[in-house]
Amino acid sequence: MAQIIVRNLAEETVQRLKERAKHHHRSLEAEVRSILESAPVGDEFPDRASAIRFADAMREELVGRIEGDSADLIREERAG
Repeated sequence: MAQIIVRNLAEETVQRLKERAKHHHRSLEAEVRSILESAPVGDEFPDRASAIRFADAMREELVGRIEGDSADLIREERAG
């Protein structure tokens, strides 16, 4: 297995990753691995239809995880 090191991550980014990992009942390392393994790379989407199918699948996976209006969530995030 290969290893990588990611330097200079903002502490806020690391905190969000830790929270996401906790939500998924995984370690931080397992969460980052999952994100990287599921990320589209290069020509994974040879055409628009493939990209749309991927987006639809991700949207389906996220249904019910976030409640409320996205504008409210953005305001809360900006407020700190």
